[in-house]
Amino acid sequence: MKKYLMKSIPHPIPYQGSKRKLAPVINSVMPRDIRCFYEPFAGSAAMTLFMAGNDAAERFVVGDKFPTLIKLWEMIVENPHQVIDEYAAIWKGFDGENHNYFNGVRERYNATQDPVALLYLVCRCVKNAVRFNAKGRFTQSADKRRKGMAPEKMAIAVEGASKLLKGRVEFRIGDWQVTSDDAESQDFVYMDPPYLGTSIGKDKRYHEQLDRDSLVSGLALLNTRDIRFALSYDGMTGDKEYGPALPEDLMMSRLLINAGQSSQATLNGLKAETVESLYLSSNLKAPAKIRLNLKDIHQEVLFS
Repeated sequence: MKKYLMKSIPHPIPYQGSKRKLAPVINSVMPRDIRCFYEPFAGSAAMTLFMAGNDAAERFVVGDKFPTLIKLWEMIVENPHQVIDEYAAIWKGFDGENHNYFNGVRERYNATQDPVALLYLVCRCVKNAVRFNAKGRFTQSADKRRKGMAPEKMAIAVEGASKLLKGRVEFRIGDWQVTSDDAESQDFVYMDPPYLGTSIGKDKRYHEQLDRDSLVSGLALLNTRDIRFALSYDGMTGDKEYGPALPEDLMMSRLLINAGQSSQATLNGLKAETVESLYLSSNLKAPAKIRLNLKDIHQEVLFS
């Protein structure tokens, strides 16, 4: 069996919660005969980049309900040097002294939805933890300790991502069920939607929330279509759980992956490890699991 490696995978959009570090673990439970790989909750598209970097699928479909994010990905793949030049211009505009500079870029983004301005905000905001208000305006503040990814490093990441994906990726804007509705049994759908506890309420970290009932009904439909899929969804950080487990009648295998130190806990001045759920569709063979007593409940943990 071919062994897939992390290698040097480009990562131009450093979203908090990106599956970049977990990509080899997630990939290890995927089939090896994927024709088209779908990632309908794109974000940083970490899994797509990993799969492309390891030639683990023939082609890719990247989707998201956040139009500006998809426009940014299209620019990265089709016009990488435009992204590189515009990002460098924004980055170099901060002289290290004008602490209102970030706020000015944020206001420009909120007024124009400029994709490269969004890239700068993601790179420069606190812990790369994006925040939006109810009107969809970017509200997170700047991390005053750093300037964000340097233009030279961004250029390498953007050119690398473009080289990996150009000519074999299709970008789509819309609800995940619509952007993946042409998936077939030879394909694979990987989903990393917002956790229930991070997409509603005052601490809204994503552009739009995902209705849990809609997710459950969509997963049931994938089952009826015999589509192979994996889903990163709920989990826990320390004593805090991000939503209840998904219904058993979906017949999914649930693995728990130790994702290491929680960056969000660190942001709040705490130390806690994150354990994330990875659900596998019933038509996939679940791997052998390691038993770990977690919070006095025996749960299945993979790669702890």
